Amino acid sequence: MAASADTTTTTPSCTLAGRIALVTGGGSGIGRACCQVLAREGAQVVVTDINLQAAKHTLTLLPGGRQHVAVAMDVRDRSSVEDAMKSAQDQCGASPSLLVNCAGVFIGGAILETDGDSWKKNIDVNLTGTFLVTQAFATSLLENWNDPKGAVVNIASIVGKTGFTNRGGYTASKGGVISLTKTCAAELASKTIRVNCVLPGSIDTPMAAGRSKESRENLMRLIPLGRTGRPEEVAEVVAFLLSERSSYMVGACVEVTGGKAM
Repeated sequence: MAASADTTTTTPSCTLAGRIALVTGGGSGIGRACCQVLAREGAQVVVTDINLQAAKHTLTLLPGGRQHVAVAMDVRDRSSVEDAMKSAQDQCGASPSLLVNCAGVFIGGAILETDGDSWKKNIDVNLTGTFLVTQAFATSLLENWNDPKGAVVNIASIVGKTGFTNRGGYTASKGGVISLTKTCAAELASKTIRVNCVLPGSIDTPMAAGRSKESRENLMRLIPLGRTGRPEEVAEVVAFLLSERSSYMVGACVEVTGGKAM
């Protein structure tokens, strides 16, 4: 079977021209792919990551040259989030009006064996981080735009909906992201900020690179499409949800799984 084309390099439609998009976790994986697709679609991208060097490397992969910026952000820390949001506004000349909450960690473990630190890190990064960044983003947008039309996409996970063995902290955090998405969507829609989320399945990212051969083979049997997904396949859905092409979608949770857990 021929390899599929990298969709991050297809012809741009410029559906996001004139918009400023902030992406957390933009230094690798799905976050990096989101930065590439959003830049291709004409957005000015603010790449944020706890690893500033990784964010800066993402910049080198984006079309559009020097208009894009990289900012360090620790999504677990309110001060870091607020400082990064202010830096983004200062460097871009306006507040971001598009947000992708993609920063995440995966710390597995059976419920009976999970320690408090592992549980807390899953929750702090995946759930609390999504809350803190969304709050800072919406506050900045509403305070600095006369017409604060915005959109947020949270990256959850299909296991946040279904659960999964040996992933209790991770699945709980992603289930929380799904619920938080719907609450934020209900509260912010009247303020012209749409909030939706994406539920990826098994995607080829650095976070998933440690799977054994046996684990990968078992996984393939659960996916009707017969393969894992590519980061850019998630990013294309994110770009759609941020654009006006999805203007009547609010609180939606879109599965990008190859058919896994239908």
